[in-house]
Amino acid sequence: MTKRRMSITASAAALALLSHGQASADTLTEALAKAYRTNPTLTGARAAQRANDENVPIERSAGLPNVNAGGSYTENLRGSGVSIDRFSRAVNGGVNLTVPIYQGGAVANSVNAAKARVAAGQADLRGTEASLFSAVVAAYMNVIRDSAIVALNQSNVRALVVNLEATRDRFEVGDLTRTDIAQSESRLALARSDLQGAEARLISARENYVRLVGDVPVDLQPPPPLPNLPVSPDDAVDVAMAGNPDIAAARKVRDAAAYDVKVARASRLPTLSATADGGYVDYLGSLDLVPGGGSSPTQSGTTAAAGVTATIPLFQGGRPAALIRQAQARESQSIEQAIEVERGVIAQTRAAYASWRAANEVIASSQVAVDATQLSLEGVRAENTVGTRTILDILNAEQEYLNAQVQLVSARRDAYVAGFSLLAAMGRAEAQDLGLDGGALYDPVANYERVKGRIWDWDSDPAPQPQSTSTVDTPAQNSIVGPLDRN
Repeated sequence: MTKRRMSITASAAALALLSHGQASADTLTEALAKAYRTNPTLTGARAAQRANDENVPIERSAGLPNVNAGGSYTENLRGSGVSIDRFSRAVNGGVNLTVPIYQGGAVANSVNAAKARVAAGQADLRGTEASLFSAVVAAYMNVIRDSAIVALNQSNVRALVVNLEATRDRFEVGDLTRTDIAQSESRLALARSDLQGAEARLISARENYVRLVGDVPVDLQPPPPLPNLPVSPDDAVDVAMAGNPDIAAARKVRDAAAYDVKVARASRLPTLSATADGGYVDYLGSLDLVPGGGSSPTQSGTTAAAGVTATIPLFQGGRPAALIRQAQARESQSIEQAIEVERGVIAQTRAAYASWRAANEVIASSQVAVDATQLSLEGVRAENTVGTRTILDILNAEQEYLNAQVQLVSARRDAYVAGFSLLAAMGRAEAQDLGLDGGALYDPVANYERVKGRIWDWDSDPAPQPQSTSTVDTPAQNSIVGPLDRN
């Protein structure tokens, strides 16, 4: 086999990075699982949702009994006159119990609004998962694509080096001119420049992978086929309207805003509470005797009282009406925002479907172009040996072959990323849909169920600890490609 034929074979073999697995390689599922467990964007969103869960017991506490205890110690430093209750020191203590009976519906509607926002937060967390997974898939495919492009450019450089050597040899025997050498040298210099750019892009892609996944990419395997892709954009939109987490979150926010209006209306309604008080006082033997003699006064005592307190708002300077109008305006805003989100999801879904279909068509066309340009390159080289083709013809044919290969690997990347983005828009690119390994999936409902009924004031969780991983110890990425790539 000639050096030229070997260069064509090596160049074509770079496409195997997108179609064949390698030993000891990372898979897309593993990358997604790592990001699911350790990506700080996702772990931070989970913490934010746990904070959101606490709004339910916070709002509920306004409708629960409230008990307070207090005490004081008094030391009279100076006094004048005569009084039967003159004392120099005293100790007081008391307990107060307040039980809300009726709050105009404010508490119930505040709790309902908090519950709706918890549901919205859970949907947002699903959306964060899908967005992260889409970013990981894009980063994963970028590394594969850029690795293949680097390999293709390396093969092109090697082929151009062989061409330059052959051109110089033929120049020495008078078969070619210095112009042919200059053309070969120019094309080789440009190819080396393109290789350096491709290597820089590969390093950037690998560093972005580390940022998202938290680990270095090692011989990434081709991704598995995408399941459950729709047959038409209308089918995709139908699924998205029912399953997209952004739409679900916007609808729950709209529901919460409706409850907020009811909370505002409660500000102009009567409230009713039951109260009970108990007290104790001890003068510590310092209470003076009645002037002129008599029995010693009692030095301590207790009190108890119970009652009902009603508050009927009559005039509050227009504050309740302003609160109601404000809540109504915010409800109107949330209604419009829900429609805006629906529009965005519809456009995103249709665009992703179109991109996916177009990329698949580009793959088919690019494969034809690769086969044709490879055959053309072999023919031009053969014709050059008999003098019917120039060196420039060979150089142009090699460039066309490289361009077709790059377009093919790019189209494969674009098709997969667009397909996954389509699944994400449809609400089918979350952890439960992807079959991730590595333990049980995070369940935000479990934390909500854990905290929603807690009423103990001294309850708390353990001190927060980082859940994500740092990448400071990962090595700087390089542009080495091939089965022995171990960054």
